[in-house]
Amino acid sequence: MKFFSSHKVLFGTLSLVLAVVFTTILCFFALSKTAASARRLTIVLDAGHGGVDGGVVGVTSKKKESEINLEIVFLLQKEFEEAGFNVVLTRKTEAGLYGAATTGYKKRDMNKRAEIINANFPALVISVHQNFFSMPSRRGAQVFFRIGSAQSIALANKIQASLNDMPECVKQSQALAGDYFILNCNSYPAVIVECGFLSNADDERLLLTQDYRKKLSNAILKGALSYLSSPAAAISNE
Repeated sequence: MKFFSSHKVLFGTLSLVLAVVFTTILCFFALSKTAASARRLTIVLDAGHGGVDGGVVGVTSKKKESEINLEIVFLLQKEFEEAGFNVVLTRKTEAGLYGAATTGYKKRDMNKRAEIINANFPALVISVHQNFFSMPSRRGAQVFFRIGSAQSIALANKIQASLNDMPECVKQSQALAGDYFILNCNSYPAVIVECGFLSNADDERLLLTQDYRKKLSNAILKGALSYLSSPAAAISNE
């Protein structure tokens, strides 16, 4: 009986130890998963315009800029999510963010975008637009950065370089400084990507195709990833 009792005590002790070890392992994996999730960087994608504010229109198709912006943002969302990022969109539908289309709607719309950006502490912000110019010969993608922000400049340069590498690029452009609300309303690395000129028939033709929009989104992603792996991004994310 004494021999049996000692074995019973030993078995109970071993069971308790194993239970503690098993629980510890489960907790470790749970915490690791939570920590990994917490480390996921957030990207805010902003589809410019929307609702009664359609932006510019195609010189031949008359397609609204706001529609093209949203289509490209949806492609970018998929690209970034597949790369493992958490993605937040300022605008998810054709509607604007202003509520009723009454006096002051543009200011309300922009303030709402700023609110979404600042509430999500993003690693970077990309606002998608289409360009328009009085000279129809102007074409190509152009990136704008926030004045005085080293991180914004670095991000813009990386994305511009990636866009310049596209086979469809007809002119090597440089990223430019832009004094725009969507860049100035936050302290995060933010850029505006003007994907092409809707005043140019060749750019417009490309922008109306899903294939080219996918190429654009892929080029923007590559530029953003190049920035995020650079020392400039490491400084901004400390």
